[in-house]
Amino acid sequence: MTLWAHSVSDVSGVRHSLQAHCRSTGEWASRFATVFGAGDLAYALGLFHDAGKASCSWQSRLLEVEASGARVGVPHKELGARLLHPVADVAAMAAWGHHGGLLSKELFEDFVSEGPVLGETDTAAGYFDAVPEAKTVLDGPGLIPSGWQGEGNELVMEMGLRMVFSALVDADHLDTGAHRRGLLGPQVADPADMAVLADRFESRRLERITRKPNLAGASTSTDLLRAEVYGAAVAAAERDPGVFRLAAPTGLGKTFAQGAFGLQHARAWGKSRVVIAVPFVTITEQNADVYRGLLDTEEQPVVLEHHSSVRFEPDRDVPAPLTEAQRWGRLAAENWDASFVVTTTVQLFQSLFGRKPSQVRKLHRLANAVLILDEVQALPTRLLLPILSGLRTLTEHFGTTVLLTSATQPQFQSLSVWRGPERGGGELNIDEIITEPQALFDRARRVRYQRRLDAQVSWEQVADEVSDQPQALVIVNSVSDARQLYRLISERRHHVWHLSTRLCPEHRRAVLAVVAQRVRDALPVLVVSTQLIEAGVDLSFPVVWRALAPADSIQQAAGRANRNGEYAGGGLVVVFDPAEGKRPTDYEAGCDLTSIHFGSTGRELDNQDALARYYEELYEQLRLDHRPIDRTKWNVGHVVQDNRRKLDYIAVTDGPEIDLGRSTGRDRKKAFRMIDNDTVPVVVDDADHRPLIDATLADLASGRVGSAKALRTLQPWIVQLSSFRAQQPETAALIDNIVGDLGRWKGTYDWDPEDCRGVGVVDDDLPTVF
Repeated sequence: MTLWAHSVSDVSGVRHSLQAHCRSTGEWASRFATVFGAGDLAYALGLFHDAGKASCSWQSRLLEVEASGARVGVPHKELGARLLHPVADVAAMAAWGHHGGLLSKELFEDFVSEGPVLGETDTAAGYFDAVPEAKTVLDGPGLIPSGWQGEGNELVMEMGLRMVFSALVDADHLDTGAHRRGLLGPQVADPADMAVLADRFESRRLERITRKPNLAGASTSTDLLRAEVYGAAVAAAERDPGVFRLAAPTGLGKTFAQGAFGLQHARAWGKSRVVIAVPFVTITEQNADVYRGLLDTEEQPVVLEHHSSVRFEPDRDVPAPLTEAQRWGRLAAENWDASFVVTTTVQLFQSLFGRKPSQVRKLHRLANAVLILDEVQALPTRLLLPILSGLRTLTEHFGTTVLLTSATQPQFQSLSVWRGPERGGGELNIDEIITEPQALFDRARRVRYQRRLDAQVSWEQVADEVSDQPQALVIVNSVSDARQLYRLISERRHHVWHLSTRLCPEHRRAVLAVVAQRVRDALPVLVVSTQLIEAGVDLSFPVVWRALAPADSIQQAAGRANRNGEYAGGGLVVVFDPAEGKRPTDYEAGCDLTSIHFGSTGRELDNQDALARYYEELYEQLRLDHRPIDRTKWNVGHVVQDNRRKLDYIAVTDGPEIDLGRSTGRDRKKAFRMIDNDTVPVVVDDADHRPLIDATLADLASGRVGSAKALRTLQPWIVQLSSFRAQQPETAALIDNIVGDLGRWKGTYDWDPEDCRGVGVVDDDLPTVF
């Protein structure tokens, strides 16, 4: 008797046999996991994951719902997990969670202890008749790799289960998708020839440098320094895999240098891909465009850009079939089946510490990869312990090389997870690409600082002085501050623009494009922005004003002044303390230490020794490594690490139970969340794209399109409001609910498409960061 795994394909007109699906999933999962030494375990998980579909009830129900396309609705994940438990132990949890996600060791052991349910013995017999080789697996040795087991390896086991779960769900989705599309089997990209990509990158980079016109007044020393940084990165790529650090001033071509390092290191050491993660979408888009120009061809896209704002479908108001590049991008984004990936740190780490198949599916691609974290100073401080621990485990056990790049390198090695040996391992070595970074910073200094911290100033005073500047950038610490100062300057002169997350992504891009063009053309331009502009955005002003902030933010802001050495006499950075200014509470410690170490009589902000001491004292003041005896007082980093060691994946992503054993409520403040504040997405109006927005919202409300696809389409016109603010009656009245928590903004949206000016969503003066 033939057993079925999936109903008839609309393309091929045939059903998918259970035997074929289990074998193919096992083989592909094994192929993915062999890279990190878990091929046998992944094969067994793939072979057994759908064993429960051999039940008579599941087979009958599949045929009943085939015509309607309804869900079968008969549980099938339990049998394979139970059968595998004797040889896979807790790793069988991966089969148990291949639809809903990883749960916890405790829940899994409770499930196993319950024993088989009625009819399971007959179902198992039917499965073994269909897939007889499965018996051999159960008669064999234990499947968990030896390096994952034993005291001191709890975090290796935790990461190993994530990685093998990723291999399983990716193989399962690929095989199922191939059946749906009438293909003979999963479609996976051939391994990239990293030598070809590295050579193409280098030749196109040289062409770009040759074609680039000299900027008026540009210093030739800047080009020499860029060449020095690039050469150091390429030379370092030959060194042994591990953790690397690139400390270099802004404007010295880190985008080129880190890309070259990734490709050359992949070529030298047989790495499978390069993954670059950056903190903000604006930088992701900017960098992805650069890398596409260096690597893509008309025949073959190479660079996968994957983040919340990417749309892989054409606009509905400009109907057209998917291009090959769009089709490739949409498929590759699901599992990062690409040789060069540009993503965000939010996407990366929410996946690395997630538990749902859609999040985790791509993780196995990090094994034997080069992972580059750009602007690493922007990683959330409260989560540094699990992030650094996870990176260390990837490098020491899964063949990942990690490169950290920043002009303000944090002192990560002062934290316990990197400072000394992890249990079962040695000291973590950090390989410096620039061996003497201070000398480089001294030679590359292109700005001078005015630190006006002895007395506070009013916004009126700032507006008066800034308004006299032909070109200037002012960076403040909250949306309300940016909005207030923008309006004050607008009363004094024209040619002023606003940037914050109260503008939707599409309009922020438009502002950046207008501003960049005016800067290049030496036209009058003033910009008032939150700190979203200060990392990686390729703009250069003669004068930058920065409201008092942590030292790394001030130095990043300085990277927008005289970026290319084009202003005679250098750039000017004015650091000021606004009397009416607002700033997030987690800035307080950093601002105090900045005043101490880099105040009016302090060291230069790019002094590497002073910056290292600043970070060490900051981590000490924030008590990141402090773990009280009372567990209820542990910070989020320690709580996440503790739950990782317990293999409690639910507690990692959703937080621990608030009232253990008495309630299902969880403390989300103790969960791993890259974005700590709960927000509500609202769609704003855009006259140029109103037909697309209206149609997509109508389709979403009626159920004609799924929420994930709709959100990808709408992302360019979405603004995130804090949940607290959105729930206030006066704000809630301005939001038309569409579905779930997605709404349409009916209130004021200040935006002039003619000159790209305005402050976006106008609610009230909340101290919102960015």
